[in-house]
Amino acid sequence: MIMAMAAVFTLGANAQGPKGEKKENPNKPVFTIVKENPITSIKDQNRSGTCWDYSTLSYFEAEILKATGKTYDLCESFVANKTYMERAIQVVRYHGDCQFSQGGSAEDVLHTLKHHGICPENAMPFPGSLYGDSLNNFNEFFSLMEPYVNAVARNKAKKISGQWKVGLQGILDAYLGKCPETFTYEGKTYTPKSFAASLGLNFDDYVSITSYTHHPFYEGFAVEVQDNWRFPLSYNLPMDEMMKVIDNAVMQGYTIAWGGDVSEEGFTRQGLAYAIDGNKAKSLAGSDMARWLKLSAQKRTSVLDSLGCTVPEIVPTQEMRQERFDNWELTDDHGMLIFGIAKDQNGREYYMVKNSWGEAGEYKGIWYMSKNFIALNTMDFLVNRNAIPKDIRKKIKF
Repeated sequence: MIMAMAAVFTLGANAQGPKGEKKENPNKPVFTIVKENPITSIKDQNRSGTCWDYSTLSYFEAEILKATGKTYDLCESFVANKTYMERAIQVVRYHGDCQFSQGGSAEDVLHTLKHHGICPENAMPFPGSLYGDSLNNFNEFFSLMEPYVNAVARNKAKKISGQWKVGLQGILDAYLGKCPETFTYEGKTYTPKSFAASLGLNFDDYVSITSYTHHPFYEGFAVEVQDNWRFPLSYNLPMDEMMKVIDNAVMQGYTIAWGGDVSEEGFTRQGLAYAIDGNKAKSLAGSDMARWLKLSAQKRTSVLDSLGCTVPEIVPTQEMRQERFDNWELTDDHGMLIFGIAKDQNGREYYMVKNSWGEAGEYKGIWYMSKNFIALNTMDFLVNRNAIPKDIRKKIKF
């Protein structure tokens, strides 16, 4: 602790050398890879709430890579086009008493693959190109979509026609592109369904895992978050077994489509995530509570960044997870891909995680998220059932 405190003050006084150059943070993590599984290239969702789409398609691309050795770039716009129409239909059925938004879950991608198929990225217009942008920008798109859907869902008519779907499909196609009925890939003609069938995956192999105490362990339930609008069941495991599934999957060559909370102070934009013990961190930074609370969010982040791999972490418990879920601290706000395990110079273990914000941060689109952070902030995740340890599979009876 003394060394960490000294490092913080040293950084504050000597952040720049004599010629103004920045000095390297002595607490910057130095990672040793324990296990790294193959993944496809980093993508950029840009100004769209489609992390669920990008992360889960990235997951299936990794699954294909593991199963067949082939690299695919699957089309996020195809999934979004199909998903937003189906979500709008549900909102209309509920007369507006549910949410229509950009967000979604891994189940939306799996459902699309099963029921509609998929196409490669180049079978539809490049994201943003239809409205003159170089990447997705859903600001204008959803400023049209949301009031349109709500106007239909909440109108006072005794009977509505199906023409609203025609109009909505026009908006979807105008901003995302029309989903192709057929296309050619590597010299062969496919439909979206036949292309999905050719990928070498069994889409019934995928299950969702979570960990909460307000439902029985080893049974399935639909996690109560708004973007889980299809109500798929997640198998409920004790926290230690949930983590055991992730570890086993990675070490056996599988990846994880992870959904959870990245709004915490310990999730940095530079590619790191820690379950920070706030009280200990304030102490290490030489700051009492009163002074700490007066610091701007940017300055607090700077102090925590300076602590680097010496930042103290809380040890998550099952009770913490439940309390944070019930009081809205643990939110469902981002989807990413876990694909590896690494250690820093102090022996702390991290998951290597692929993001969908382009080559952002210190590690060019990859985040190193401590195991404590993942244990504390996981909402649920999609995994191949064959990656689950046999003793746990027996308990959930599949």
